[in-house]
Amino acid sequence: MLLHSHFEETCRRLPHKLALVCGEQRLSYGELAERVEGLAATLQQRGVRRGDRVALYLDSSIDFAVAVHAVLRIGGVFMPISSLTKREKLAYMLNDTRASALLTQQRLADAWRHAVDASPSVHTCVVRDPAAGDGDGVVAWPEGRAGDVAPTPLIDQDLAAIIYTSGTTGLPKGVMLSHLNMCSAWRSVQSYLGLREDDVIGLALSPAFSYGLYHVLMGLGLGATVVLERAASFPVKVMEGLVRERVSVFPGLPTLFSSLLGLSNLSAYDLSAVRIVTNAAAALPDELSRRLREALPNARLYSMYGMTECKRISYLPPEELAHRPTSVGRGMANQEYWLVDEQGQRLPNGSVGQLVVRGSHVMRGYWEKPEETAERLKPGPTPGERVLYTGDIFRTDDEGWLYFVARGDDIIKSRGEKVAPREVENAIYAIEGVVDCAVIGVPDELLGQAVKAFVTVKPGCALTEREIIRHCLATLENYMAPKSVSFVAELPRTDSGKIRKVDLR
Repeated sequence: MLLHSHFEETCRRLPHKLALVCGEQRLSYGELAERVEGLAATLQQRGVRRGDRVALYLDSSIDFAVAVHAVLRIGGVFMPISSLTKREKLAYMLNDTRASALLTQQRLADAWRHAVDASPSVHTCVVRDPAAGDGDGVVAWPEGRAGDVAPTPLIDQDLAAIIYTSGTTGLPKGVMLSHLNMCSAWRSVQSYLGLREDDVIGLALSPAFSYGLYHVLMGLGLGATVVLERAASFPVKVMEGLVRERVSVFPGLPTLFSSLLGLSNLSAYDLSAVRIVTNAAAALPDELSRRLREALPNARLYSMYGMTECKRISYLPPEELAHRPTSVGRGMANQEYWLVDEQGQRLPNGSVGQLVVRGSHVMRGYWEKPEETAERLKPGPTPGERVLYTGDIFRTDDEGWLYFVARGDDIIKSRGEKVAPREVENAIYAIEGVVDCAVIGVPDELLGQAVKAFVTVKPGCALTEREIIRHCLATLENYMAPKSVSFVAELPRTDSGKIRKVDLR
């Protein structure tokens, strides 16, 4: 099965149903299909062929959804790139993949003009509302059909996408995902979430990243309605959109949930239509999880763990939240996982070690980075296969439930003991007035590494460093308590919302 097959079948089956909402724009599946055909024909006429990489440098928009399916339609490989990406990083991605085309908008011209000038492989820029004199390679975004699309034979081993990691620890790497990889992930996620054709998916996340992207793919493949909300930094607008469109599925991040729960008139919004809430990309603190469940008592909250290299790894069934609130579940259908020690030996339940994942959703590798690929994809139990070594440290309980401990390079070694930043962060999040926090290790002559916390608090909150350290000493082992606390206005984050601890260091 190819990634876009379900979408094309849905367009034929439900041409009059509402497919996409973005601001004042509302498109049916039939109208969406016309736009996809128009852009696909334009790209073919400009010489884009099977296997060519096409960069999508776009806001969350109807154009983005059109672009994904148009590139797939002609056998291309789409590369979603956040519209927040700066021009140097954009140029790096274009050159790294030798992209043939760029799909973008005039608002981002300062960045893409520079990047395209530095990227000789890009021969075509399809631009929404291009300015006069933008160059021979720049063409206007087609509004409808621009000719017939020649059939392109594909198999499920063809690349469908290259998605760059968000780069929490350094330069991003291009994760290569085949049609098989992405369809496998889709089917497995669908099997536990139970998304339906009558769902309305409220997407305040960027579709340029895996978490948001798959909701566009799954929603439009199922025949659901996808509502693209571009005002995620304005919680009132997000809430108004949830109510107005009767959203039933709402994926989010801790920062988004925290801002919504902080509204003083939260109870005034009718959120009774919401039946599924999901959290991924960043861990959901215990206290925030509790408040979210109180605010949405009729919704099922899924706490999930995944990574770009395989989309999703585990989920915690909502009925287990009360029993094991800090777990991220026990895996999903069509995959296997286990923990290994530092020598690569498989560990029994009740252990702590690196998480290893096996399944058809595991990436093909990092684009033209054989050494980095070899670090992540290693021989599996079946001769000739490779499995994903995530680099993340987990523990399992006696029943095999997974608990995230830390990224492998985040573990703090203090006083001869190993400290998991997540445990310290959870303790700090429980303090009244704390909005956000991150914990890292810093060099210390006596301790080896000292625990340091970065904390943001609510306006007017008078928390002190001493109060935070005292709270941690009362709730954690002494060696885990921060030696110092810095109060900051905000924490550095990647475009996908993950905290960039490398910047804190």
